[in-house]
Amino acid sequence: MTEPLLPAWSEPFAGEGSGLLRSVRVDAIGREWAWGGSTGAGVTVAIIDSGLERQHQALHGRVVESVAVEMLDGEPKVVPDDAGDLFGHGTACGGIILGLAPDVELVSVRVLGADLRGKGAAFLAGLEWAVERGVQVANLSLSSKSAALFPAFHEVVDQAYFRGTALVSAANNVTGASYPSLFASVFSVAAHAVADPWRIYYNPAPPVEFGAWGVDVPIAWKDGGSTVATGNSFAAPHIAGLVALIVSKHPGLSPFELKAVLAAVADNPRS
Repeated sequence: MTEPLLPAWSEPFAGEGSGLLRSVRVDAIGREWAWGGSTGAGVTVAIIDSGLERQHQALHGRVVESVAVEMLDGEPKVVPDDAGDLFGHGTACGGIILGLAPDVELVSVRVLGADLRGKGAAFLAGLEWAVERGVQVANLSLSSKSAALFPAFHEVVDQAYFRGTALVSAANNVTGASYPSLFASVFSVAAHAVADPWRIYYNPAPPVEFGAWGVDVPIAWKDGGSTVATGNSFAAPHIAGLVALIVSKHPGLSPFELKAVLAAVADNPRS
């Protein structure tokens, strides 16, 4: 008997070994299953931002690599970086992530300058580099308003999705289109005001999928300092830290599956 001719990319429902049957029943998922006992060990998180201050006590020596994107003759180039954090913003995000997942390894991808501004092309190049490096999670507490770069961001975000890299993207703090936070394949995040790093909300309607603590958050800052700040920028690394915990405990989960886990354990469950 000959095997039936299947359409392209079809898989037979062959049982436990089939890729089509390896998802977890959502009603069986709780926080203990999701990340109980996890510290983030074995997970690499890229922070695409203003840099990381390696010596800052909040980063606990967990920065394993630092690069920067320089614009040379109008073209972005990724180079090794020893400048640290030019503003403090990236260090703040790194400290939040390590507060939840203390054993992750951090990779700094500096694309913003001392004024917390940068070229969209530099951001795109840094994101491409992080995906190519194979990090499991990337925190994007920044965005681009460039409509011209929309297709390029869409392409690299899709690459990340299918390679298994979870991109956690802060929504813009003001109303308006920005990328890649509006793309469905990223973990888009906005701030809530409950002072609890473990409290998360799920919102299946655009433009934001998840809510995390981002109002009056104590954060690490430049030159070994600290401060208190508000913004979607500081909500995103809370989600990135939780995603890192899940990935550490359950290696190989796809971004789609990671979103389902977060939705299942959110603090606003659907009936």
